[in-house]
Amino acid sequence: MKISIRTSSTGRRRIPAAVALGAVLALTATACGDDGSGAGGDKGAEGSGTGKIVFWDNNGGVRTDIWKEIIADFEKANPDIDVEYVGIASTEYQSKVDTAIQGGGLPDVGGVGAAMLAGFAAQDALEPLDYRVTGSSLNGKLNEDMLESMKAAGGGDGKLYSVPTSANNGVLYYRTDLFEKAGLDAPTTWDAFFEAARKLTDKGKNQFGYTIRGGAGSIAQALDAMYGQSGITSFWDSSGEKTTLNDPRNVEALEKYAGLYKTVTPAADLNNDFTKMVAQWDSGTIGMLNHNLGSYQDHVNAFGTDKFRGIPQPTGPGGKRVQVSNPVDGLGLFKSSKNKDAAWKFIEFALSHEENSKFNESAGQVPANTEAAKDAWISKAEPTKLAADALSDGSTTIVQLPYYLPDWNTISKAENEPNFQKVLLGKMSAKKFLDQMAEQLNEAQAEWKQQRG
Repeated sequence: MKISIRTSSTGRRRIPAAVALGAVLALTATACGDDGSGAGGDKGAEGSGTGKIVFWDNNGGVRTDIWKEIIADFEKANPDIDVEYVGIASTEYQSKVDTAIQGGGLPDVGGVGAAMLAGFAAQDALEPLDYRVTGSSLNGKLNEDMLESMKAAGGGDGKLYSVPTSANNGVLYYRTDLFEKAGLDAPTTWDAFFEAARKLTDKGKNQFGYTIRGGAGSIAQALDAMYGQSGITSFWDSSGEKTTLNDPRNVEALEKYAGLYKTVTPAADLNNDFTKMVAQWDSGTIGMLNHNLGSYQDHVNAFGTDKFRGIPQPTGPGGKRVQVSNPVDGLGLFKSSKNKDAAWKFIEFALSHEENSKFNESAGQVPANTEAAKDAWISKAEPTKLAADALSDGSTTIVQLPYYLPDWNTISKAENEPNFQKVLLGKMSAKKFLDQMAEQLNEAQAEWKQQRG
């Protein structure tokens, strides 16, 4: 069998999803036969609704304790179902699922956030869940915006392939004690942010104004800083074919942001993923940190609640706040599951009022269950309350990232994180970096539109 492979001018070999999937399934069947281990495209079965199911956590380690608590609650309420928990680090999750889709061994249930949803759905690995939601106790009790975000991220067919559990949001954490000592106002604008980063830096004392994310996950944070400063409110131009990523205003914004590295940040930031970045900030010598609601409790543990604040991202031109979309997280039911009935019971239970509230209070995120979103703990966790307000009061414009592109996760992570490090090191210009990434995205958008007909 001959497969035509297109190569972009940036050297990226791209295979249309449908062709790639067909080739993988054909090779798997030839080499191994159907061993029932659960590869992508396997139709699975409803099962008895009892017995064992396997759950893969897409943020293992960080969320292990709370998921084990929810599983214990579920097994107590459903003594005839046993849940095997497998915690997988967020940086390894996509590759592990992709490998299992090709070769077998998928779980029954897994964490499936919007950022990786399209890639899994394109490989026919996920069960559509619309009818299960409408026929369950969750009907009418899930946040409509989160549901729509998941449907939009699923690849364009309008189906729900992952039930939302929570919404995250970008947060600027800052040390109120250090700001007060330096006579600085809260960094509510980008101008105030850059001024504070400079004034709080004293390299001789190993004190820095900011910590920048240079390792895994760096691109999303950089995009947030770019669009926040430029004030551009759409990821695509009016034609819907060309990205605004390399707009001159974004290029200028990235140059300014990347210029912070080693000027007001530690040199170690070059390789820092979120866990290292958060731990470094919690050590107490850095003024500001961009992360999301998920690390709030870590900061409380490090400083208490009186030495830091978490506020929405700074405002830019004209007092507007522009942020890129932080992906909604959720739970997906893999099509290959041989016990879909029991797997769905677990998802439904995890999204119930009490359990979804418990999960999001631990994670510091906004619950998808609308009853859970009214619980008292939200008003007590200031960053979560401010984030929820910013997303609902009209003060914030969200630039929707193209999670629906099957290539999005690869482009925004593996293919460009190393290049962003080159930008930080001064070995690649911000313009060249953004031009190359824009070309990849424009090509992926054109292919996606072509496949839709």
